[in-house]
Order: sequence, then C-alpha cells, then structure tokens
Amino acid sequence: MIIKEYTIVAPEGIHARPATALVRLVKKIKSAVTLTKGDKTIQLNSMLNILGLTTKGGDIVTVSIDGENEEEAASVLDAFFNEQLASL
Repeated sequence: MIIKEYTIVAPEGIHARPATALVRLVKKIKSAVTLTKGDKTIQLNSMLNILGLTTKGGDIVTVSIDGENEEEAASVLDAFFNEQLASL
C-alpha cells in the first residue's frame, strides 16, 4: 500500500471538471484508490463521491493506493495532483 499526502493548490479545489478527470484517470488503474479529507474517506470511482468531500484550495488530502500496479498509479496520481489539478 502506498499513501501520499497532497495540498490542493487550485483555489477552487476539486470541482466538477477535475473530479471527472480524476475518475477517468483512476478507472485506468488496477489498484484500489481512496481519497481521505479529515475523517471522511471515499473511493475514487465516482464524481459524486469526490464532490461530496467539498475539497477547497489549501485543503490537505491523503491518497491511498493498494493493488497490483501501485508504483505506476502513484506516479500518475502525483502528476495529477501536482500539475494537472491546478490547470483544470
């Protein structure tokens, strides 16, 4: 299991467009991926789950990856949270 922590840099947080991109990205990953904010943990397989976290800019989230391609998934998710999220 790989656990990574990210600070949401986009001022508007994870809204509909990045949530959709994140779900599409995670569907290509064979590992189970969860996102935690505070005391709430969700599966990253539904845009509604992601939007339900109401993640705003400056929030800290934790991503957990568990499965057969953890290293590859961690690299892809790093790129999403560190580069793509700010541009969506």
